[in-house]
Order: sequence, then structure tokens, then C-alpha cells
Amino acid sequence: PDTEAKKAFVMFTKAIIVAAMVGAAQAACPNSCSGHGTCGSNEVCQCFDGWGMNGQAGGDCSDRFCPFELAWVDAPTSTGARHQYAECAAKGVCDRETGECTCFGGFEGKACGRQTCPDSCSGHGTCEYMNELVFGTVFNEYYDGSTDALRKLGVGGINPATSYHWDSDRARSCVCDSGWSGINCASRMCPYGNDVMDLRANTGVAAVSQVQTITLLSGGTTGGQAVNPQPTLADFVGNSFSLTFTSKMNETFTTVPIELASADAAGLTDIAADIDAALQNLPNKVISGGKDGDSGEEGGVKVTALSIAHSASLIIQVTFTGSSVHGKQNLLEVDANSCGTGCMPRLDGLEYVLVTGINATTSASTKLAQGTESSVKETTPADYNSYECGRRGKCDYDTGICSCFEGYTGEACTTLTALI
Repeated sequence: PDTEAKKAFVMFTKAIIVAAMVGAAQAACPNSCSGHGTCGSNEVCQCFDGWGMNGQAGGDCSDRFCPFELAWVDAPTSTGARHQYAECAAKGVCDRETGECTCFGGFEGKACGRQTCPDSCSGHGTCEYMNELVFGTVFNEYYDGSTDALRKLGVGGINPATSYHWDSDRARSCVCDSGWSGINCASRMCPYGNDVMDLRANTGVAAVSQVQTITLLSGGTTGGQAVNPQPTLADFVGNSFSLTFTSKMNETFTTVPIELASADAAGLTDIAADIDAALQNLPNKVISGGKDGDSGEEGGVKVTALSIAHSASLIIQVTFTGSSVHGKQNLLEVDANSCGTGCMPRLDGLEYVLVTGINATTSASTKLAQGTESSVKETTPADYNSYECGRRGKCDYDTGICSCFEGYTGEACTTLTALI
């Protein structure tokens, strides 16, 4: 009996000790740091990464932190610094149970660190970061050939400089598909045309159409970086390229391949005719209307080709005569890079033909020798204008159809039906 009593006493004592230890442990740190930290000195929890309480370090480690990002808006520091790191970028509320941000309207991402685009661009555009936005609709809107530094060929708008703004990879905007416009790309575009009532003072003087000049310069086998061998017009023979036209509705059309068949007058005549046909055969009659000045036939453009002696130049002049292309048009773009199997159109390319450097044969007077890069530029501005619905109607942005004022008709309200 004494032995049994002793055993019972020992077990009872152990139970009291264990209970006391558990109580002591619970009293040491709040809620035993919720299992998300260790109990440190002075009964303060050292929480594991991502845990705290009410957005602060320590406590009982029962709450999660949410991701941090540069704050969209905040008060300055004592040194004037702004956009410090903030939970949910100060544009959302942290769910302490899940550690996920609930972003306010207009913001998204795990830390609400990027903007949304209005109405998701209405399904008619793409949402782009600010550092992805480009200048101009076409390449030669920037490289317009106005100076030597702005002579270059390419396709698409360009980004003239790298943006280092703090929000360049966070702020976003809609880039609308062709035929659509507006901040949220919800508005259809209407056709553009000349205001039929906007006449020149002397109606006996012929109207002036826009002329765009494409100057292609060969650099020969060395890209123009050596005096000999001299490049010639023959360098272009058999090397195909294409032209891209972007309408005022931002529709982009690319021609069939074009190439010079022979380095003589007949070859220049043929390539001019080929370019004329290629442009007028673009879909949707995007270049159409008007009369060809030589043949009297319907046509939207008139093309000539020439070459200046001793300059290895292929010069193409495109005059926009058609009613669909009245006024200032986007500059044509030259697709000069080779593009083989799988490409449309398939091109031999001019990248190994066009000038890439300066040599002693550069002519300062003509600026058409090997020292000047190829270019596309407007050489004759049109005295026609170009307005939405010809300025004689109102665009229905739901349908993209012009509602012409009384006395006017046509797709772009460019036809006069009566004098009011």
C-alpha cells in the first residue's frame, strides 16, 4: 500500500509540474505566438516572415502581412522623398487572414501595383504600360526625313527615349484597334474626307495633292563605307520590298512584293506601274477615287520612279490623288527587311543593299549619295483638308457611320447634293 501511495503521489506531482510549465509557457508570450513565431526575451514574439498583428511586427503573430509596392500617393518624408513602399501600394486593403490585397477600383496585381485599363479597353484594344507606348502612328512620323538625323526606314511607331519615371512600368493606357478610338476604345471611328465647301480663293488653279517621296540609297557591297566599289542602281535589281499604308482609321495595309526588274528607264517605268497597282489594289478601296492625270482612268495615286545619276538612288514619288486620300496622309512605310518562309508577303529585303555608312563620294549638294540614309518624307503638302465626316456631318460613334447634314451625302459627307 505504501508503494502504491508513493507512485500515486509521484504521478500527481508530475502532473502539477507539467500543468505549471504549460501555464508558464502560455503566460510567457501571447497565444504562444499563434504558432507563427518564437517567444523571445521580455515575453515578446519574434514573428516569422509575413506574420504580425494588425499590420505591425510582433503582437501574437496571428495576422498576415500583404505584399508591399511603391505607393501611388503618399506624404513626403522629411527629405521630400515620395512613393515609399506601402502595403498594397496604398491602393488596397489587406486581408489579414489570407495575406492578399483587395485592390480599389482601377488597380490590380498582388500588391495593387499596376493600373487597370478603363472597361478593359472594351474588347477593342490592348492595355499597355506607359513605357510600351510609342510616338506616332507610323515609323516615319518621327523619322520624317526633315534632317539627316531623321532619315531612316522602318515600320510602326517608335519610342524616342527610355522612360525612367517611377510609374513607367505601372501606369497603363488603352491602345485601340484600328477603327476604334477613345480612352476606353468604345467609340467607332468614322471616315475622313475633304470639306467640299472649303474652296481655294482661285478655283481656276488646280488642287494640290500630297506627294510623298521614298528615297532608297544603295551602299553597295560595303554599305557605302568604302569608296570602291561604287554602288549603282543595279544593286536594287531582284531585291523585293513592300510598302505599308496606314489609313486615317488606323487600318494598316501592306502591298504585294515590289522589285526593280532592270537598272534602266524601262525598269523605272515598270516599278512605278507596279507600285501604282499595288497601292490601288489594297483592300477596302482604302486608296481610291479621282482621276489618273495621264490616262484619265480612275485611280487613287500616281507614281513615278527615277534615279539621280552617280547616286545609286531609287526615288519613288507617290501622289495621293484619290478622294479617299484627300489631305495629309500618314507617311508610307518601307518594309525593307528580308522575310522568308512563313512570311506574308515573302521578301528578299534590302537590308544588305541600303547605305549604312559615309564615304568620300558623299555629295553635300544633293545629299543623295552614299553618306545619307534612305528616307520617306512629304515633299508636297496637300491643299486639301481631311476632317471626320468631311466636317459636313456628325459621326455616330456606336456605328461608325456619318450622319450627313442636309445637302451633303457620301461615306464621309464629301458630296454636295444641293446648295442651301
